[in-house]
Amino acid sequence: FIHFARSRGIPVGPGRGSGAGSICAYALGITGIDPLKYSLIFERFLNPERVSMPDFDIDFCYERRQEVIDYVTEKYGADHVSQIITFGTMAARAVVRDVGRVLGMPYAEVDQISKMIPNDLKMTLSKALDISTELKKLYDNEEKVHELIDYALTLEGMPRHASTHAAGVVIGARPLDEFVPLQTNDDVITTQFPMTTVEHLGLLKMDFLGLRTLTVINDAQNMVRQDVDPNFDVDKIPTDDQETYAMLSRGDTDGVFQLESAGMRRVLSDLQPENLEDIIAVISLYRPGPMSSIPRFIAGKKDPSSVKYLSPILERSLDVTYGCMVYQEQVMQIVRDIAGYSLGRSDMVRRAMAKKKAAEMEKEKKVFVDGQVDENGSVTVPGAVRMGTSAEVALKIFAEMESFAQYAFNKSHAAAYAVVAWQTAYLKCHYPVQFMAAILNSVVGNPGKISAFIQYCRKHGIEVLPPDVNRSQAKFSVENGRIRYGLGAIRNAGTNAVAAVLRGRSERPYADLFDFMERVELEFINKRVVESLIKSGAMDEFPGCRAQKLAMYEIVMDSEVSRRKTMVAGQLSLFGEDTLAAPRPALPR
Repeated sequence: FIHFARSRGIPVGPGRGSGAGSICAYALGITGIDPLKYSLIFERFLNPERVSMPDFDIDFCYERRQEVIDYVTEKYGADHVSQIITFGTMAARAVVRDVGRVLGMPYAEVDQISKMIPNDLKMTLSKALDISTELKKLYDNEEKVHELIDYALTLEGMPRHASTHAAGVVIGARPLDEFVPLQTNDDVITTQFPMTTVEHLGLLKMDFLGLRTLTVINDAQNMVRQDVDPNFDVDKIPTDDQETYAMLSRGDTDGVFQLESAGMRRVLSDLQPENLEDIIAVISLYRPGPMSSIPRFIAGKKDPSSVKYLSPILERSLDVTYGCMVYQEQVMQIVRDIAGYSLGRSDMVRRAMAKKKAAEMEKEKKVFVDGQVDENGSVTVPGAVRMGTSAEVALKIFAEMESFAQYAFNKSHAAAYAVVAWQTAYLKCHYPVQFMAAILNSVVGNPGKISAFIQYCRKHGIEVLPPDVNRSQAKFSVENGRIRYGLGAIRNAGTNAVAAVLRGRSERPYADLFDFMERVELEFINKRVVESLIKSGAMDEFPGCRAQKLAMYEIVMDSEVSRRKTMVAGQLSLFGEDTLAAPRPALPR
């Protein structure tokens, strides 16, 4: 299905997750990252010592993702393919509101109580009662509030509603109703079991993810091909372009995938990235937990002599991150290099460390230091001491791995996303007009973001022309090195209305407000649309000022609707002229 997407011009991401570590997937075109170049490990994706299905999470163009799912449904059969159900649960604030409604409590009172619950991602009612003295006081002193919270505590975390999983699709070798109950959600066939249960049943789950950034890259590439270079290919851009690295080092990352936040800009400005490995590391480090390693990472980059290793063997895996443990793959490589682990077992150690399984880690520490011998006396794991590292140093290395492994990031995923980040950065640096037009298209429907990006364009010398019914396309477009505002981004101008405006001008431009009303398909255009077009400036080139057109458009529109009804009724002269056509009124002063 990735081949299908590429053959139809549907943008596909370079990969995400551990699948990017497979050179077979790279050779087949499933992923776009060379795993050898970035030291990605296949066993992070699949190994014989971990019995679970290999998983490919695949990003598709947000706008055309459904085409790929439709293709899979057609290829394997509608009875073999289904999307997956997901259950929305009652979170702390939501369950209080729901229970309050059922108990018949006044909305304002329940709203006030729910706002006393801290708005944190993993907040629970029990935690809220500990943190919020205000909520605890009400709970202890108000009988009605006590009852409300007690009911809410019982219901918290239970399923509230069912919806369709954003990405998960199940493909079965036989009809799916032989394995799992099905239902429809908004006319979409879904399983009645959630994702974890579906996987436990042994069914194959594929993730078809929609990534807006791929749509942005594709739009920008098409505009570059149209305006600048017909042979431009974003997959063939160099990864050593110093102008792009200079832009990133200035913190100029508006619209750049993964690198837009204020904190990320500061890190990039301090780090001064010079290669893709630096971008991969920044994406991996800028998260809660590993962020504490950022100063050490930057210091190591600026002064390589400051980097110290507990053992010279560690340099082999940690040199790209200046002595910091950043990636899960580095943990796997270290236990191999220091203690002679197989790649399969090294992945098991990495998993145990990440999940903080104390009993497993205590057992593994002894194996790491002293090795392991089977019942026949054969050495299955040499261990650090046998391979030339002292027990004291080995224990220090193991302790450091333990503390870092719970935060370590999957480098395969970071490398794939760094490539997408680089593509957006390169486009922004070298083709800023086309890139910003594509970014604006990606935020249509969000007036705040459109306004922010237009301000950015003006600040950086990119002219944004106003909308124009005779020149604008449905989307933002590039016109003589400037961005032309898209008709589809005007408030109240829906898809059908914009399409009608474009069809109406296909033979020649509209001359004035009267000509517009006569030629456009009025069944798709209502008065609100015309008012928005006038107020946005899309009709500024027509005779008269906006106030004159706003005073006239309803009269002109009503007159045109009446004229068309008369024509349908057959009131035409012998020569085909409308005998009841009223003369055009003058614009008011």
